[in-house]
Amino acid sequence: MSKLALAVHGGAWEIPAEAAAACRAGVGRALARGWEVLERGGAAVEACEQAVLVLEDDPMFDAGVGSHLNRDGCVQLDAILMDGRTLKAGAVAAVERLRNPIHVARLVLERSEHMLLVGPGAEQFAVEMGVSLCNPSELVIAREVERWYQEKHKASAGPPLRARSAGTVGAVALDAAGNLAAATSTGGTGCKYPGRVGDSCLIGCGCYADNRAGAVSATGYGEHIMKVVLAKTVSDLVGAGAEPQAAAEKALATLGERTEGMGGLIVIDKSGRVGAAFTTPNMACAFRTSDSSEAVVRL
Repeated sequence: MSKLALAVHGGAWEIPAEAAAACRAGVGRALARGWEVLERGGAAVEACEQAVLVLEDDPMFDAGVGSHLNRDGCVQLDAILMDGRTLKAGAVAAVERLRNPIHVARLVLERSEHMLLVGPGAEQFAVEMGVSLCNPSELVIAREVERWYQEKHKASAGPPLRARSAGTVGAVALDAAGNLAAATSTGGTGCKYPGRVGDSCLIGCGCYADNRAGAVSATGYGEHIMKVVLAKTVSDLVGAGAEPQAAAEKALATLGERTEGMGGLIVIDKSGRVGAAFTTPNMACAFRTSDSSEAVVRL
């Protein structure tokens, strides 16, 4: 039986002191949910889905309920789930009526010949798979409305501002069968252009999993992450023999050197070794392996 391993993150950003405890608790709950799946012999893809479901339902993070609003004051969500055994991914982008886009991403992964569905088409697929659509207003919370008004006011006084990216979520897992999986979910950047899709749901950018190397979930400003195909870069480094922590740090250094961007990521290799790194002020993350009886939560 393979060593078990699971890591989750709640985004790499400048976490306010008053939000630290809630972020720490949130990733801890997500880790516990995903670990339950692995401990009972469940698949890595299920563990990642369940961990991200917890984070999508937590308004502290920029995924699902509580996501940033776009330029028009709407929530548009992106999510991806990738299976390292088959290299197939399932993803949705720019959806407005899916409370848990990671669940629909899993349905795309397992029940569609496609790998990425967007907007109304993704929502139509969800309905055909038996998923109920939500009212878009259910995803909006007062904190994000206030932030949206502040950003709109600032933007009206000069060039448009790119809001701070906060709270994209993700998970990576290794199950008892030796299979790896990765997942990432986000509401994207605040005041983004309607229809904008970032790195999170793009295979190789915000997420990648390969049984021959590792599983990666990244977070940060998508337009920078896409330039260096960050998640695939980390996976390739691990596949070439680098330890997960070293691979994570090297890839983020490349991100900074080539794009001046900042970000964070979590990675697990095929042996169950865990890496986590960030170049932003903070990143909420938690991990556990079958070698450690206690979950480790970092902020």
